[in-house]
Amino acid sequence: MDESSDFTETRKVSPSEEPPDFAELDSPEGILKEQPIRERLFDVILQLREPTKVSVIATRADCDTETARDYLDWFESMGIVRKYPGRPTQYDRNDAYFEWRRVEQIRSTHSNEEIREELTEVLDRLADYRDRFNAESPDDVSLVELSRDLSTEAAWEALSEWKTLQQRAELLDAARRDNGTSSGQAGRIDA
Repeated sequence: MDESSDFTETRKVSPSEEPPDFAELDSPEGILKEQPIRERLFDVILQLREPTKVSVIATRADCDTETARDYLDWFESMGIVRKYPGRPTQYDRNDAYFEWRRVEQIRSTHSNEEIREELTEVLDRLADYRDRFNAESPDDVSLVELSRDLSTEAAWEALSEWKTLQQRAELLDAARRDNGTSSGQAGRIDA
């Protein structure tokens, strides 16, 4: 395996390109406070990775707990969050909802033929990765061992792209399989 492989691309920075002046950018906290409460809560929901107390969510969204609770109940009725009853009540992001939304976005922006063509291209690229690394999945490849032949960064980029392609194939397959219905869920590829 050589580092000049066409599986990863390195962005070339021109000498005249200056890094951004981060001092001139608005602070994330300032931007967040300027949004309506519902949008601030939605931004917080997108970051949830585990069941979280309403008070913590309210603090992150800079709103009072009762307002957060009302909106979280609404988000739950829409399927955007899952509620964990008990003391204290907790919520987390419903990944199935966001997966369904991504499948629906693919369906609304691509024809059936475009979905099939892109899925074929992605599956071909996945086969190239399986052949290149002699493994069925990026999870089957040791980053440590791979770093002996490639730079750690190049190895990580290749495995990350492979994993991203797997996820893309699952979404495209769900859009292809269930096109015309709204029950698409990504999962095992059935192509």
